[in-house]
Amino acid sequence: MAKAGKRIANARTGIDREKLYGLSEALKMLKERATAKFDETIEIAMNLGVDPRHADQMVRGVVNLPNGTGRTVRVAVFARGDKAEEARAAGADIVGAEDLVEQVQAGNIDFDRAIATPDMMGLVGRLGKVLGPRGLMPNPRVGTVTPDVAAAVKASKGGAVEFRVEKAGIVHAGVGKVSFELDALAENIRAFADAVQKAKPSGAKGNYLQRISVTSTMGPGVKVELSSIQAS
Repeated sequence: MAKAGKRIANARTGIDREKLYGLSEALKMLKERATAKFDETIEIAMNLGVDPRHADQMVRGVVNLPNGTGRTVRVAVFARGDKAEEARAAGADIVGAEDLVEQVQAGNIDFDRAIATPDMMGLVGRLGKVLGPRGLMPNPRVGTVTPDVAAAVKASKGGAVEFRVEKAGIVHAGVGKVSFELDALAENIRAFADAVQKAKPSGAKGNYLQRISVTSTMGPGVKVELSSIQAS
């Protein structure tokens, strides 16, 4: 097994990898150890008591983080006519119909989130094999297939985070930047955890929220006490 570099080893100093820390303490430790030359992203990973191979145990949703994500999100909108103009006015970076579908089919995917009006899904559905694996396929369940494209664009730009459980039963997402105040990060994390809790599927049995950890882009992971996140 490769030996950890000096920077990582120093970042891990003072962190008990088996201990559960309160949320505020865990975030403070990450901020103190964030030494990269860029504004690192704070990420959360939640181990859930589900088996997503079963349809009734799939966890998926979207949450609007109260303090935003701290990152610039490029939004593409599949729409025509007045809806296309509404999307542009709301700040969409890329707007199109057949032309945008052709761009995506050619491999030109210069966006982080895709939104579509319902009437466009006949065309957009052809892009499932391209956008699906990247987590970019518009879906009415998470508000990215909607006639209200202006609201969807503003939500995406303002801090909307989509989540979906992975095969191993883990949900993860970026919930802010190291430069955020502790209270802002904690508020974002509690909002995210609450959304995941509310998305508990009917087929989930036993302990749903099992383990939670937080980390920064270049930092160590810190295990978090569940009760400190669920606290109001």
